[in-house]
Amino acid sequence: MPGGEIGVVFLLLLPGRMWLMEIVLSSALLVALAEIGDKTMLLAIVLASRFKTPGPIIAGIFTATLVNHALAAWAGSAIAGLLEGFWFRLAVALGFFAMAFWTLIPDTIDDADHKPSRYGAFLATTIAFFAAEMGDKTQIATVGLGAQYHAVGLVAVGTTIGMMIANVPAVYLGDRITQIIPLKAVRIGAALLFLAIGIWGMVDLFGKWASLATG
Repeated sequence: MPGGEIGVVFLLLLPGRMWLMEIVLSSALLVALAEIGDKTMLLAIVLASRFKTPGPIIAGIFTATLVNHALAAWAGSAIAGLLEGFWFRLAVALGFFAMAFWTLIPDTIDDADHKPSRYGAFLATTIAFFAAEMGDKTQIATVGLGAQYHAVGLVAVGTTIGMMIANVPAVYLGDRITQIIPLKAVRIGAALLFLAIGIWGMVDLFGKWASLATG
């Protein structure tokens, strides 16, 4: 193997790089599972059936998600930086427990509430998706991930990838995706993942607290 390729492989295997990949992959997996069956995925199906142009719809979803989740991750990281301490970190961990229960509740969407036909497909999707994502579980999850990891760019990239994993097939398959994917099982899987992150946060928090107390 040429020396340059060995160097690239070595860099990719460094612990720091592995940690960066862990942030992106865990963020992507968490949001992808939470997004399946979520109201924004249902919105993607509505927009796809209305415009019949997958390309601009997917571009609109990507744009809206990247901007929305970058702001959400930044907000989480900024708040965590200002309020760093035992009680805030406890609140973040408990927030993931709450997200686990929220994820188990099926979402619905009223088609009548979304009438973006006077816009083009890209602009209509960008506006509708950005608005629908405000206060949605995937946005709240992104805030929590930003607070947990303090890595705005990596979290935003990961959660955007997760949203695209869930929504691109929805745009192409439409209502059929709800028949192909077992939504209840996915919701349970997402809830367990949120629960695992919450438990990990609690263990890490109380482990550090115990070390300080005994130290």
